[in-house]
Amino acid sequence: QALVVLRREVYTKFFALAPAGQEFFKQSTTRLHFLAEKVVTMTLDIYKEPRRMVEDISALGLRHVGYGIPTDLFGPYVTACVQVVRMLTDDDSAEEAFRWSLSLISRILTRVINEGSTLVMKAINSNSGKQLKKAVACAPRGKRALWMLNIQVGTQSISPLMWALETGSLDAAKSIIVDLLTIRADRDRYYFGMDILFERHPDVLKRLCLEAPALMPTLLDGLIWR
Repeated sequence: QALVVLRREVYTKFFALAPAGQEFFKQSTTRLHFLAEKVVTMTLDIYKEPRRMVEDISALGLRHVGYGIPTDLFGPYVTACVQVVRMLTDDDSAEEAFRWSLSLISRILTRVINEGSTLVMKAINSNSGKQLKKAVACAPRGKRALWMLNIQVGTQSISPLMWALETGSLDAAKSIIVDLLTIRADRDRYYFGMDILFERHPDVLKRLCLEAPALMPTLLDGLIWR
């Protein structure tokens, strides 16, 4: 019964505290209830298995980078959850334990999102090839390809290219492929992103065939220089 109340009330209070949050919680009621239950489970698991949970939360945070979730919504969400728990119990210790663990989860998510919100990911969220070109223009030549293929926060990583494909940001994905397969040079060496592309994503041809077949000519045109 308490869980039913928590699932229902947490969003009522959260939307009252942060009306902008409604733009990011457009899922079905069933899905929202599942998320609320998951939050409660995480607050317990972080006491039981802190090391595993930090990794899981970091992975979750990187996915939120791709969703473009503003970090300033975490504070009101934590407040809403704590207010609901306060309604359901008179045990101050239980309430404090819940508040502490949920606040810790919020801080981890905020750190991961802030570190992972690169200019490249922001360009992908906007599905803008033009923004993506500007984002990688300031990258050192030796790091340019990695900016588009790997974002690492702690032990977790996400691929901007694969995220662009999964979310349908095909304009940004095309710009990434074109940039990776453009030959560049400085006084010391030439740079061509084919090797690092296939090292990071050996299945890139399969993924393109399944998720973005329209980009296959772009990839093959770039590989002709091989």
